[in-house]
Amino acid sequence: MKGIITVLGKDRVGIIAKVCTYLAEQQVNILDISQTIIQGYFNMMMIVDISNAAKSLESLVEDLQQVGQELGVEIKLQHEDIFNIMHRI
Repeated sequence: MKGIITVLGKDRVGIIAKVCTYLAEQQVNILDISQTIIQGYFNMMMIVDISNAAKSLESLVEDLQQVGQELGVEIKLQHEDIFNIMHRI
């Protein structure tokens, strides 16, 4: 099962490290990652494999929201199918 993680907010040191460390601790594999910084704003999108995750999707969503609050950014995790439906053109 794949998920899409988006991270958006003011750039600061340690965003990628904190998010990636949390994912590794939960046995979530990063399949693809893209990040940009535009005029001081950090934007990252990750495609992750949550098939072997130590926690449920719902728990991962809640935990990542908490990680985002600690970092001062917004972190969202959605199931790949939901993300695709929401972003259809």
